[in-house]
This record gives sequence, C-alpha cells and structure tokens, in this order.
Amino acid sequence: MTTPPHLSSQLAVNVLDAHSLLAAFGVLGVGVVMFAETGLLIGFFLPGDSLLFTAGLLCSGTADRGLKLSLAPLLVAAAVGALAGSQCGYLLGRKAGGALLVRSRSARLHEGARRAEELLERYGHAKAIVLARFVPVVRTVLNPMAGALGVPARSFTLWQVTGGLVWSVGLTLAGYALGSSITGVDKYLLPVIALIVVVSLLPLAAEVLRSRKAAKEARG
Repeated sequence: MTTPPHLSSQLAVNVLDAHSLLAAFGVLGVGVVMFAETGLLIGFFLPGDSLLFTAGLLCSGTADRGLKLSLAPLLVAAAVGALAGSQCGYLLGRKAGGALLVRSRSARLHEGARRAEELLERYGHAKAIVLARFVPVVRTVLNPMAGALGVPARSFTLWQVTGGLVWSVGLTLAGYALGSSITGVDKYLLPVIALIVVVSLLPLAAEVLRSRKAAKEARG
C-alpha cells in the first residue's frame, strides 16, 4: 500500500530541525512542541528557540523556502503551548516530586535539573522562573523542580506567564521583524538563530555577573 505524500512527509520529519517541523505540522506543531519542551521532560531536546524564531521569519513572506505561516495564529499557538506546558510541568512536579528525574538516565537532563535548582535558590522564584525560559533544558526541568520544591502555585503561575509570554511572543516577533526588514535572510538562518540564542541568554548572564559582583562587594 502506498503512503500518501503528506503523511510520508510527516513521518519523515526531523524533530531537531525547525524548518522540517514547520513544513510537516505548521502552526499546530509550534504549539505542540512548546508544550512538550516546557511541560514534559522527554521534550528537553526539542528546538524551542530556533522553532519560534524560524516560524516568525516564515510569517514575513520574504523567505525563499515555499512555506508561509500566519502571524496571529502562530503567536496564539506559541503562547498557549508555552504557558500550558509550563503549568503542566509544575503540576507533575508537585505530584511526582523528583521521581521523574530519578528515572531518567540523561546526563544532560540531570545537569539541567541541577542548574534549575541553583537558579531557584540563588535568585528567588520570580527571577529564576523568568530567566529559565531563555536557557535550553533548564526551561524544561525548572517547572517540575519548582513543583517538587514547593514553590507556591500563585507565584509560579504569575512568573511563568510573564516569562513565557516574553520568550514565546518575543522570539517569534523578532523573527518576523527580521524577515520583514531583510529579504532573503533565511539564507543565513543558522548564524542568525545562533545569534538570537546568544542574545536570549544575555539577561541570565547579566544577572549572574551582577550577583557575583554583589557577593564580591559583600566580602569586602
């Protein structure tokens, strides 16, 4: 039996490649990936940053890859997926505690959990939850860690919504703005995405430097 072409393309999708995901699943795929990356530990490897930026770029209509997305549905899917996923991860953490991480054999996942716990302890709930959105893997594990460590639900929800909207909507609009202003920018997609990821990490780097400077001054 012959597999239909559209089904064949979906089965052959590369989940690590943003353009492949978008070509196969479109806007719906963005929402699903956002939910999986921020709400399910198995989604820690998914390309959240590059997917948001690439999707925004493809909404501009200037890319040469034959794929055009609509901005408004994309923003809704990205935001809903990111916010719902984070809240789901938190609830799983509250119910399962650290059992989910204990079962995992991924060294990368355990390292992310360690960094997430350090963020919560060093910067407090508000800053840690917002900053974690911009750090791959950490944004996946911080949510269940927050639940397991007993972060109040109201506080977690407030700051995960704040950070989630800035991250999901911000990166999507950044891709759209760049694609609208520079024709053929998708030819340089990989270096541009790398730059966006670096820029997204600047708030965390600035906070780390500020914290170290404050600690050094406190020691005299």
